[in-house]
Amino acid sequence: MSFNKVTAEDISVFIKIAGEDRVFWGEAISEDYHRDEMTEYGLYAPECVIQAQSTEEISEILKYCNERLIPVTPRGSGTGLCGGCVAIHGGIVLSTERMKRLIEVDPVNMTATVEPGLLLMEFSKLLEGTGLFYPPDPGEKSATIGGNVMTNAGGMRAVRFGVTRDYVLGMKFVLASGEILSLGGKTVKTSSGYNLIQLICGSEGTLGFLSEITVKLIAEPKYNVSLLAPFESLSRCVEAVSPVLNGATPTAVEFMEKEVIEDSERYLGKQFPDKSANAYLLVRLDAADMTSLSPAVEQLTDILLSCGAEDVLLADTDERKTSIWDARGAFLEAIKGGTPSMDECDVVVPRNKIAAFIEESQRLSAKYSIRVRSFGHAGDGNLHIYACQDDLNDEIWKKNVQALMDGLYEKARELGGQISGEHGVGHAKKQFLKESMGDAPIAIMRGIKLAFDPNGILNPGKIV
Repeated sequence: MSFNKVTAEDISVFIKIAGEDRVFWGEAISEDYHRDEMTEYGLYAPECVIQAQSTEEISEILKYCNERLIPVTPRGSGTGLCGGCVAIHGGIVLSTERMKRLIEVDPVNMTATVEPGLLLMEFSKLLEGTGLFYPPDPGEKSATIGGNVMTNAGGMRAVRFGVTRDYVLGMKFVLASGEILSLGGKTVKTSSGYNLIQLICGSEGTLGFLSEITVKLIAEPKYNVSLLAPFESLSRCVEAVSPVLNGATPTAVEFMEKEVIEDSERYLGKQFPDKSANAYLLVRLDAADMTSLSPAVEQLTDILLSCGAEDVLLADTDERKTSIWDARGAFLEAIKGGTPSMDECDVVVPRNKIAAFIEESQRLSAKYSIRVRSFGHAGDGNLHIYACQDDLNDEIWKKNVQALMDGLYEKARELGGQISGEHGVGHAKKQFLKESMGDAPIAIMRGIKLAFDPNGILNPGKIV
């Protein structure tokens, strides 16, 4: 697809639509808009940045860009990890950072309606005192709700509550033509034709522009405890996952290795409660009252010990919980802060294949002399593998990390896994998606893209 460059005349039109204070071009564009959180995947300068404030503005901008064949890259807060929100074909970045309203909380229907630029951490604060709770819990709390929807973000609570798309009931969605679709609403189920909402969730801005979202809420769990179980080896650790899920209903089941805990300690300047073991399983339980938590804790403790845990540490105070979960939440930043560059692999494999995949990552780490750190959501088989450049020169790093990633994704396919559990494809993982899925599914995706966006202006170069 051939696109047009943004001209001075185009800028004038954008200013007329959005106002001079929300349209940026040339040197006025911050370098933040050139990248997401993974600079390893390159820097791409847009020709213009527009900070939208309404569905109507988005509609006018898309209609104009579609007629002029100007590419449009949707962007939230830029916290993605696969190059999904960068303007690899130039054109404009259309940002939702000013669209941050909580439009409505409906306690009767147990829904909330929000603008896409509302941050996850802001949303949780705005729900405080309502007795209602938004379960999706991606690790990056400064991500936007819209970005979470567009990548179908998961997180630590997904093993119990599901992922973002499980909570999206309705949306306003703007097509490349500028037409505004109102999909779904406050009903909790539907069999009315194709499920376009589910198709749009995870589409990474390639099918249209999300301008409003209605999400399902649940009653807020009032009490929670966490159990930390040290294991002699990772294989023993992940073997405990199935018995844990069969014997309890945990909100989160996370695995971590000793090395990444030590990285987090250095980054936070805080001690982790235990470092005696090589691997750890972290389990959280939630309930409406403490009386139902106590027997669940006893049962889960027995299960973990019977599976070979060296001990089971109970975190039932705010201080103990914070010491564990703050460390878990800091893993990515701790790894990132300890290396000049890194690449990441966000595969998902069957739960009983976690240990086999980690063992392969360690073998590849040694083969290519690249330090690897791993952790992830043991409860749903979603693994986060980070390759660190350290003191490797750029030439060796780029060659070896490509080989390492090729090996990791090949192993994921061999184990019956998928290339992404929650971070998305963007432009960085496109080739791996094609290799994983094959030509026919990719052709179907391209046909869907063509139906939504015939001129291909929306986030071109991503996914397919």
